[in-house]
Amino acid sequence: MTFSVTYLKIALEMETSAILSWLVVAHIVHMFAVPLVGSLTDRIGRKPIYLIGTVAAAAWGFVAFPLFDTKEPIIIILAICLGLVIHSFMYAPQPSIMSEMFPTRMRYSGVSLGYQVTSIVAGSLAPIIASSLLSSFGNWMPVAIYLAIAAAITLVAVVSMRETKGISLHEIDQVDRDRLTAETAAIRTPQNR
Repeated sequence: MTFSVTYLKIALEMETSAILSWLVVAHIVHMFAVPLVGSLTDRIGRKPIYLIGTVAAAAWGFVAFPLFDTKEPIIIILAICLGLVIHSFMYAPQPSIMSEMFPTRMRYSGVSLGYQVTSIVAGSLAPIIASSLLSSFGNWMPVAIYLAIAAAITLVAVVSMRETKGISLHEIDQVDRDRLTAETAAIRTPQNR
């Protein structure tokens, strides 16, 4: 979405105030989409919902940029809304997925570290990379390809992760306690040689 503002303003010379108004509308849609998609993850599962978002995100650039190029406000709003609805399919399950990956003793640090590092590495570089691609090639196609590649990397991660829907946080904590107890016992017990 950050790069959409850049593309609409610089490449298409749209008015900043109009772009920001369109984003407000799209974010209102997003505000309702996130809890709806979140409830789907509780019924269907985290992984399938995230997979839908990832595949749709791979295609979104190839759909959105031609829609942006129409310079028609309603069509642009719909394209941005579509992007944020797709985003909600990845954003809504993230808190559950991430919190269900860690036992209580390290949950806050694990989730925070994972979220902040990816925000810095991926989130801050993505608009810079997209702007550079647009500047270098003079059209949106390399940006859409970049988005598809990023989605493909995400797809590999999602396919390899385990489904966390229905996992008991108490069971995660018990497995962690059992592992710590076994490690502590191994350290305290002299090895027979």
